[in-house]
Amino acid sequence: MAVLGDSMAEQKTSNKARLSAGSAAPAAQLPEADPAKLALAWTHTARFLTTAAQLDQLPVTELPEIAFVGRSNAGKSTAINMLTQQKRLAFASKTPGRTQHINLFELGPKLQANALFADLPGYGYAAVARGAKLRWQKVMADYLNVRRSLTGVVMMVDSRLGFTDLDRQLLSFVAPRLSNGAVKLLVLLTKADKLTRAESNAALASAQAELGEITTDEADVGMTLFSALKRTGVDDAAQVLHGWVLTARLGE
Repeated sequence: MAVLGDSMAEQKTSNKARLSAGSAAPAAQLPEADPAKLALAWTHTARFLTTAAQLDQLPVTELPEIAFVGRSNAGKSTAINMLTQQKRLAFASKTPGRTQHINLFELGPKLQANALFADLPGYGYAAVARGAKLRWQKVMADYLNVRRSLTGVVMMVDSRLGFTDLDRQLLSFVAPRLSNGAVKLLVLLTKADKLTRAESNAALASAQAELGEITTDEADVGMTLFSALKRTGVDDAAQVLHGWVLTARLGE
């Protein structure tokens, strides 16, 4: 297992499975710049754009779009706020599972945005009515399947729990686009500060096995331990997302 920094793990499985840390680093463009600082300066520009309850309410855009997904209580809002260095950009509902909108944030210069973040509703909270669950399951499935501007997906998985059946179901929605490289995937194993070193290694190994099932030669799939409390994985994740956008903008 190769580890980049203290947290980013590039996983390589046999035959078809390839888990990478993402696209070319920003430093390839500016060799004298600190790639982490460059990426974090970019993520810090995130600002609210719009909210939508249905896919047809989302704006049509040519900007590369990165979606954040995860189970309720997996730490999605915290991760977005940590990556953007903003305390309240993404709101965590006081009642998990209640937020049922897609929130879009734009990044880059204010008059010339160069990317979008899409915060999708958390899923899997038991108290949410079955009808609402089914409706949002369809919305998210459709979004992951057909959203033309979708470039990458950041998936939050509680490192203590690993992948659940609902996480696997969500991955199945986007698997066809992952397999041909049309959409990239980064899994953040959240709340890693609560794990011992041995537990961290076990969480990485388990995630490697899960992701190896959906990874192909063309796929760009990566993972990292992530902790908002200790800032584990924050720099690495920001660099991956920045790299995705640079690659998309270059048309590669």
